[in-house]
Amino acid sequence: MQIIYLPDITPLIAIVLAVALAWSIAWKGIALWTAAKKNHLAWFVVLLIVNTVGILEILYVYIFSAKLQRQFKQQIKKKLRKTARRKRRK
Repeated sequence: MQIIYLPDITPLIAIVLAVALAWSIAWKGIALWTAAKKNHLAWFVVLLIVNTVGILEILYVYIFSAKLQRQFKQQIKKKLRKTARRKRRK
């Protein structure tokens, strides 16, 4: 059996890795919580599986979830308008 030794990690690299890990975990938690709260199952699964060091998570929180929320509100308003029109006709 052959043992593979990794090169020594310098303190700077260790700090950078620790910061990147903390950054990624924080954003992943925020994004997963937002997806669960808004009942976006597909986004929840993608965010849980894909690791992008926080990039996809940030995009979801600030762009995609807001866009989906606006679309959902517009659909609700349209349905309410249709319902109101039907009631007026009767």
